[in-house]
Amino acid sequence: MTAAVHTAPGLASRLVNGILAIKPLANLAKHQARQMMIKRAEKIGVPWTQEVETLQARDWKTYLAQVQNPQLSYPDYYLTSFHAYETGNLNWQAAFEVESAAHAVHAKIWQGAEAQGDPMLRQSYHNILKSQIPNEPQDILDVGCSVGLSTFALEAVYPHAQITGLDLSAYFLAVAHYRAQQRQSKINWVHAQAESSGLPDNSFDLVSIFLMCHELPQLATRQIFAEMRRVLRPGGYLAIMDMNPKSEIYKKMPAYILTLLKSTEPYLDEYFTLDIEQAIVEAGFQAPTISSNSPRHRTVIAQVSG
Repeated sequence: MTAAVHTAPGLASRLVNGILAIKPLANLAKHQARQMMIKRAEKIGVPWTQEVETLQARDWKTYLAQVQNPQLSYPDYYLTSFHAYETGNLNWQAAFEVESAAHAVHAKIWQGAEAQGDPMLRQSYHNILKSQIPNEPQDILDVGCSVGLSTFALEAVYPHAQITGLDLSAYFLAVAHYRAQQRQSKINWVHAQAESSGLPDNSFDLVSIFLMCHELPQLATRQIFAEMRRVLRPGGYLAIMDMNPKSEIYKKMPAYILTLLKSTEPYLDEYFTLDIEQAIVEAGFQAPTISSNSPRHRTVIAQVSG
């Protein structure tokens, strides 16, 4: 039996939703959120503006052609504004800025971490993977790989594995492919929906989903879990690192900060109200373990049932 979808946010969240339903206010919130990220990045020594200008100067036609699937149909939920970009992840600006944005967003996870916050967050996730997955995976799928930050981090932890990065944005994958050539990495990039990847049955030992589920409506999350069950081998693992809805930080977040956050994350209510344990079990996995890996993030690991 499929569980009901729960999307009943609390009072503070409903008030924020009301504000964001007014388009001029929503646009202002997006602008403020974006400016806050740029300012924070530059303050901690991440050259956001310079990096974007460097990437913009390149000719991206070849890289895009090498990764893009022109037959791909985008799900409706993806054709919306994400992270203050009106066309979401389907543009070059988002692809050029995502790495700097990751450093800015994660700078304040741990006091004093600043530019090291992002690599510390990834390391905290990999520490849990290494402790809970006894056998080193040989074939790894990185779902929602973006420009490859999570993929290259997995490659560093599992240097002998064959790694595939999958994403819906060809712009992100073009930047990932360029970065891979710089690093001489032999990663396979796939432009596809995670819900219907087209990848073979039983072809991976580990599927990693890093900071993607909070960007999905609940139905898509459930479909992706089912698809990951299909592509995983018997005994394989699903690992998810994302925001922790039970973190006291989110529970105590001031309304104005919540407004800025939700202005850039349209499906946050659906993510925060999803029973992720039940959804994973219904997709054909054993009951997952859930571990806190930062003051506001959690790692969920589940093995294929049977």
